[in-house]
Amino acid sequence: MTRKSITHKFSIAGHEGYITVGMYDDGTPGEMFVRMSKEGTVVSGLMDALATVTSIALQFGVPLEVIIDKFAHTRFEPAGVTENPKIRFAKSIVDYIGRWLELLYVSKHEVLPLPKQEKPTEFACEIQEDAPVCPMCGALMVRNGSCYKCVNCGSTSGCS
Repeated sequence: MTRKSITHKFSIAGHEGYITVGMYDDGTPGEMFVRMSKEGTVVSGLMDALATVTSIALQFGVPLEVIIDKFAHTRFEPAGVTENPKIRFAKSIVDYIGRWLELLYVSKHEVLPLPKQEKPTEFACEIQEDAPVCPMCGALMVRNGSCYKCVNCGSTSGCS
């Protein structure tokens, strides 16, 4: 049997891999393979097992949204910066896979515009476009004096 598929190369903190998703004729995913660049490692073996279980779940009718919900924002090493502009920081390889599947397959609901207000709302904080991403958890840090602090996990940018 011949099946359409898509293969995506990714890198998380120097750990390279490939996600291949096999699709049914209607374009929905039916199987997944994950190959890590260092074959025979613990990470490679776990990703093979994760892909096998995900494929079985998809073939037995588990909705993709449920799988994505379980994968996304799962936090463990290796974690770090990615080359994907839509997923700048992955909290784990599983987090990256879940968020990538969501970007690829889950249609976004239409966002309705907010009703117009007569008086504009004032915000107490200002947007910090130069704020770095927290190296521990991936959240956007906020200015704390001359340094930055993560409001998610409490780590700082290292200033004293």
